[in-house]
Amino acid sequence: MIKDTLLKTDIAIVGAGLVGLAAAVGLQQAGYSVVIIDSKNPIKEATGLDAQVWDSRVYAISPKNAAWLKDLGVWQQLNPMRIGEMQTMEISGDASSPPLTLLAEDANTDYLGFIVEAKVLSWALMQQVEALGVYTLFDAPCARLAISSSSATVHLKTGQTVESALLLAADGIHSWVRQQLNMPLQKKAYDQEAIVANFEIEKSHTNIARQWFAQDAEGKNSILAWLPLPDNRISIVWSVSTQYAENLLLLSEEEFTLQVKLAGNNALGEMSLINSPTSFSLALQKSTTLTQDCVVLIGDAAHQVHPMAGQGVNLGFRDVIDLLSVLKEKNQYQSVNDSSLLKGYSRVRKVDALNMRLLTDGLYRFFESQNSMVKKVRTLGLSATKYKAIKKLLVVNAIAL
Repeated sequence: MIKDTLLKTDIAIVGAGLVGLAAAVGLQQAGYSVVIIDSKNPIKEATGLDAQVWDSRVYAISPKNAAWLKDLGVWQQLNPMRIGEMQTMEISGDASSPPLTLLAEDANTDYLGFIVEAKVLSWALMQQVEALGVYTLFDAPCARLAISSSSATVHLKTGQTVESALLLAADGIHSWVRQQLNMPLQKKAYDQEAIVANFEIEKSHTNIARQWFAQDAEGKNSILAWLPLPDNRISIVWSVSTQYAENLLLLSEEEFTLQVKLAGNNALGEMSLINSPTSFSLALQKSTTLTQDCVVLIGDAAHQVHPMAGQGVNLGFRDVIDLLSVLKEKNQYQSVNDSSLLKGYSRVRKVDALNMRLLTDGLYRFFESQNSMVKKVRTLGLSATKYKAIKKLLVVNAIAL
């Protein structure tokens, strides 16, 4: 706790999730004074985790973002024994269609991505936050917000006040900052839950990420992903209807494991649950505006996409990368909240986010449809991917972020 009630800084960040922490590191390294605020304490929640504990919430980090995290000095903090490598992706649709197989080598790259536990990545980011001396105000819920074109003032429930030239809202899908400013939000619920859990497996996953698009007993869309963790382990993300998710979570560990095996065609032999499954609700949402006066929305505060592509956190990291790029180009007479700079940021990010929403929501609707013509198109589409040029294009798009 600081003694002074008022703290002035170049940039304040509300939200110490992965995107907020990455923004703090990048902006501090760029020479700005940064204060990061959160109602919780990521130091308590983030951990390197011991060998017997595996976080069920994982992220698929794209090669570009892994390289960026390395430039920030974060990737080196990760234990390589906790990083899963994706070299191949198999996507299965209708049973009559062969799976679509995407290889890293189709795009002349070594990896399609890396699977990293949320808590482990948070821990690595916190190491760099502390090493850089970023000012942190944790266990400090926000109380009031006042903004103008030149500054933002956040009043905390601890009695402290933070005044900044630029305020980044990195406080998640239910962003407090966005709500305080009444920034318009478009939202579409999928009526789905994503169930996450980790398993020990009998057969080697051979660094293949597997994904099945199917329908449950009620004809509702089901998307199951098996993501490779180090050694003979996988992490699953199973997106199913809310009702089916409730039924699955009521099952015993043995019964739940059996359902996961059956949904994945017993592709990896016997499976043993490492930790109890948990779930979270799914929706497609975006803020109509990404900036307001001197406030910028980043990460889930700005956009939420379906987790099928594993691109949510990658999209958030790209927000930070593009913001850093815009600020790097500013001249000495421009402030960090210059309206032309922030307009440029919004323009770039809206295109990127739109492309990802079209991809994820489009795939969801495409595989959900039971229309006979759509089924034929699915079969033809997967079969067409035998052509190398088409497969290369799909791989390039998959790792574009």
